Amino acid sequence: MACTSCSTGKDGQPKGCKNNGTCGTDGCNKLTVFDWLSNMSLPNGTEPFNFVEVRFKNGRKHFFRNPENLSLSIGDVVATEASPGHDVGIVSLAGELVRVQMRKKKVSPNSEEVLKVYRKASQRDIDVWQEARDREEKMKVRAREIAIRLNLSMKISDIEFQGDASKATFYYTADDRVDFRELIKEFAREFNTRIEMRQIGLRQEASRLGGIGSCGRELCCSTWLTDFRSVSTSAARYQQLSLNPQKLAGQCGKLKCCLNYELDTYLEALKSFPRTDTKLYTKKGTAVCQKIDIFQGVLWYAYEGEWMNWHKLTAEQANKIIASNKKKEPVGSLEEFEAVLQMEETKKPDFNNVVGQDSLTRFDKPKGSQGKKRNKKRKKRRGKPSKNA
Repeated sequence: MACTSCSTGKDGQPKGCKNNGTCGTDGCNKLTVFDWLSNMSLPNGTEPFNFVEVRFKNGRKHFFRNPENLSLSIGDVVATEASPGHDVGIVSLAGELVRVQMRKKKVSPNSEEVLKVYRKASQRDIDVWQEARDREEKMKVRAREIAIRLNLSMKISDIEFQGDASKATFYYTADDRVDFRELIKEFAREFNTRIEMRQIGLRQEASRLGGIGSCGRELCCSTWLTDFRSVSTSAARYQQLSLNPQKLAGQCGKLKCCLNYELDTYLEALKSFPRTDTKLYTKKGTAVCQKIDIFQGVLWYAYEGEWMNWHKLTAEQANKIIASNKKKEPVGSLEEFEAVLQMEETKKPDFNNVVGQDSLTRFDKPKGSQGKKRNKKRKKRRGKPSKNA
């Protein structure tokens, strides 16, 4: 699980880890990246890539230029350019892999939005940064009280101070547009600092705060998931899932991102299945699809008027009947195809219970003469009168 108190030690390094606050791999942080190019040497005459990736609170990352060619490695605390003043963060990636990440994120090295690294953070920078971080939790509680008093329909989820404590960013979620002009005046008067309000979505809020999902593992959005693809209820329908909002929704209140993980596999498997709204015409009657099983590759059909009797067919058999219907060739009945399927299933060897492994109580039963002797002793004990009688 990612350490929620990362970069809050006295020296700016993660506290509580076994490395005594000197984590050099950045492995206990959210959205960490393994530098698989760290052990590879550059070709002769190639200059090292003078850009680094710096991580701030709750996994927020940005790319920075290193114009002074400082010797930076993963885990170094640096002071970076900000507007206004400077910010303090931890280097999460350095070297050639930063070039790959910038290309992946479509960030141009020549862009003016890429700021620069000033210096390695001094102890004074770290002390100011730590004092500002210690104020965030109390400020969040007080900010929520002010927002409630002003009857604003918004939720302040997190506060992040800039490294030099000159600005505080308030992250909030809201369903509609919020007029927080009076709120900013209250905040400036109460906290005596520069205020910036930033609205985020419910998924971004969950990724910043983190948590444990219904699967028992930490939320994907707070550990490794960086892009939020739209999730629709059709993804649940394709996977034969019950459309229960309580089970399909994550902690953010939206549909779970993991509904998209296996969706492509299901869509690929469904290509071999006929459409569920296609009817099968036989001499016995018209059959309608009732259920499909993607894993076994079978479908269940029922005749119109005989909805209680389901007939099991494979996708290949159903496609064969549909092809015959298109050619207007006569088809006997579903029972004929079902009988063929049952014959094929009986020919398959059964490996389920070779030595009685699926019986959990097989060792509880008495065996042989020992079991009979035990039963006789129990009967004798029951037949003896008690001493108190």
